[in-house]
Amino acid sequence: MAMTPEGKVKLKVKKLLTSVGAYNFWPVQTGYGAATVDCLGCYRGRFFAIETKAKGKKPTPRQLLTMEGMAMSGATVFVIDPDNGLEALKIWLDSLPPTP
Repeated sequence: MAMTPEGKVKLKVKKLLTSVGAYNFWPVQTGYGAATVDCLGCYRGRFFAIETKAKGKKPTPRQLLTMEGMAMSGATVFVIDPDNGLEALKIWLDSLPPTP
């Protein structure tokens, strides 16, 4: 089965998170309950959220509202597409001090 353009981005993000040992959860939205983004994770005691997009796509207004709420609560939020965001995530992960 062919992978979608967004699926290819998700695969790259998953590989990066797995390579550093970050906890990452990719909930499947069913239309029930609270909205969330593609990936919720934690690394070295820091909570992060990631929305992945295919090239040229932008977060929806609902996704933007969800990400804003997460950021207001202290989460670090990333939007990653084929051209942007993956390197910023890597730099951020590398910058976190080890947890005791």
